[in-house]
Amino acid sequence: MQYSQVRLEAFGYSLPEHVVSSADLERQLAVVYEKLNLHEGRLEMMTGIRERRFWSNGTLPSDASTRAGRQALDAAGVPPEDVECLIHTSVSRDFLEPATASVVHHHLGLSPRAVVYDISNACLGFVNGMITLANMIELGQVRRGLIVAGESSRQLVESTIHDLVNDPHVTRQKLKRAFSSLTIGSGAVALVMSHATLSVTGHRLLGGVVRTSTEDHNLCRGTADTGFAPNASMLMNTDAETLLNSGCALAADTWQDFRKVLGWSADDVDRSYGHQVGATHRDRLYEALGLDPAKDYSTFDSLGNVGSVSLPLTMAMGLERDPPSAPARVAMLGIGSGLNCIMLGAEWQPSRSRAADA
Repeated sequence: MQYSQVRLEAFGYSLPEHVVSSADLERQLAVVYEKLNLHEGRLEMMTGIRERRFWSNGTLPSDASTRAGRQALDAAGVPPEDVECLIHTSVSRDFLEPATASVVHHHLGLSPRAVVYDISNACLGFVNGMITLANMIELGQVRRGLIVAGESSRQLVESTIHDLVNDPHVTRQKLKRAFSSLTIGSGAVALVMSHATLSVTGHRLLGGVVRTSTEDHNLCRGTADTGFAPNASMLMNTDAETLLNSGCALAADTWQDFRKVLGWSADDVDRSYGHQVGATHRDRLYEALGLDPAKDYSTFDSLGNVGSVSLPLTMAMGLERDPPSAPARVAMLGIGSGLNCIMLGAEWQPSRSRAADA
């Protein structure tokens, strides 16, 4: 896929109030560690994740998405009534029905003529939303739209700890398959996209590629969608080692397609932003792609794996904290369970810094 008329106007993001360290979680797992003869510190040692964040109790995904959406609209200087499409893209949703996008639409006061719906595709949802909106803009169906995502990890992490602590027959294998759930963090991000004729920033979305490896759909499985009802429980079962190997192999194949579509070599990439899983995943990914890890900006050490929010939030923070002084070629390296991989390329112009609340 290639685009000529799509522009990325401005990000917005919001970080939760509560910082939860890996040490904090391991203290809650003390009885499990003692039973399995394990030492504290392994969670950070194995993942590189020092801490992650939780929203305050009662915060819904729509609340978080609304905060980020408002930030993005303010940063882009776009009135809510000028948004013609809103797509909510996180794994976390308020409920199964209606679309969480409808709640965010109401909170932001968007036009009643705006197209509104959810897209959910594990950690790739936001990038899928970017492609969907880009296609609509390129085709002339809409002129300006907003992608939002608000992930909440508290429910998953607390349910995982409760399940492990209360299992009298807990094993190292069960802990291993639950380990990835302890890396998940919370956060929210949003992006305003527009047609070139309305753009102020001039950041160009150039194109990208999609590849799938659905024979690996069983490597990461979550329980049924319960939304955020009171006392709802959520668990995930993850074969992290196989997921890492298969994910990097899929990414390497996708990278070859990406280079052909955009005509880029590894040396042409100025900045790269990937899905945030952990230190081992980052190192293996860059080795598989032959990319210079010095061009990477990471957030997993302080935010953990924030699901669909991880890649765009990392890109927003990276560009905000180190804005390019000249046009920069940016690679977005997205991957999610399923397995699915999307890589997008953009040309980012020097511009004013992004708005954010932290």
